[in-house]
Amino acid sequence: MIGRAGNVAALPSARAAAPAVQVFVRDRNAEGTIRQCLSNLGVRDAEFISGTIETAITTLAQKPSPRLLIVELDDNSDPAARVDELANVCEPDTGVIVIGDRNDIVLYRDLKRAGVAEYFFKPLVSDLVTRTCHSILTGTGEPQNARAGKLVFVLGVRGGVGATTVAVNSAWLLAQRRQRWVLLLDLDLQTGDAALQLDLTPSHALREAFEHPERVDKLFLERAVIHADQRIDVLASLEPLEESISYDDSAVLSLLETLLQRYRFIFIDVPWFGAMQLRQTLHLPSTCVLVSTGTLSCAREVARWREWLGDNTPERTTLHLLNQHGGPGCLPDQEFARAAGRAPDIVVPYDREIGNGSILGVKGMQKSAALKRGLAPLLGHLSGEHVEAPRPLLRRLFG
Repeated sequence: MIGRAGNVAALPSARAAAPAVQVFVRDRNAEGTIRQCLSNLGVRDAEFISGTIETAITTLAQKPSPRLLIVELDDNSDPAARVDELANVCEPDTGVIVIGDRNDIVLYRDLKRAGVAEYFFKPLVSDLVTRTCHSILTGTGEPQNARAGKLVFVLGVRGGVGATTVAVNSAWLLAQRRQRWVLLLDLDLQTGDAALQLDLTPSHALREAFEHPERVDKLFLERAVIHADQRIDVLASLEPLEESISYDDSAVLSLLETLLQRYRFIFIDVPWFGAMQLRQTLHLPSTCVLVSTGTLSCAREVARWREWLGDNTPERTTLHLLNQHGGPGCLPDQEFARAAGRAPDIVVPYDREIGNGSILGVKGMQKSAALKRGLAPLLGHLSGEHVEAPRPLLRRLFG
């Protein structure tokens, strides 16, 4: 079971600033060339760390990423995989320059496909390095990092099924356990609980973003988002109940386009009563998580939402998360699967430990082993990491 949350201790409201440039190299000659290039560009506060791409991955998993990152390849046999791992701990707008010993066109193409701005083999050519650094730091060159963020829509098939808590805890665990840069966006502007579950106070910025999408830029977002923790931000509003609040596809699409350049994952808590007005948004390349409990009415709604969303495609996937499995009022497993059209993809059990933890909000949930097990397949799917899905259990439950 996943339930609602109460208040917890206040979370940090500000994030430590990252240096504009970080350099992870061991080669002294390469370091000297890079220092001279940055000096020529007027960069005086670059941080140099003796190490390789492995050092960068370890360091940036714990710290904010810079605007420009220069890393040296080690002797690893799969440099593209290391770059992919590095990208997962960096913000999407970080420009990455890789240096190495191999003059290999295949390696160059692999690294470019992985999102690297440029690859230089040693010895470095000062003019080329300077030009690329200038392009990244000023934003005057072609966009190089092809790894935009991923959208995760969390949609309760009806009210009270725990969709918000699924969204909040999934976002929290992905940021804390897998070190991803995450934004949590609550589209219920009048009764949304996402900020409440993190003990945060919403502003009116989200409403302003929808009413005046032309104002949304990097500076606006810096002021609008609430820093819940080192790697997770929240964008939510709590507007007066008596006011008429509305937004449409175009406003949401405009906001998401900006956010995708800043975060690896964007979790969108979509209220069921507003989802029908977001047809274009919900059909973007994404993962849509339908959350239900095991009741007959939820089974019916799961089937209806799946039909409305359409079949899965290579770019868009719909997953069904059955929450509070085995709780009061739930159908037998085979009857639920028959009414919903298929067995659920993810099962979170009804568990007293989860219920007790939910009273303390996301901090209380951190101690819930049952919740972590339940959400592990979802987090593995989103992060691309292998997780042993409980298929044998599902086969026993659903035949």
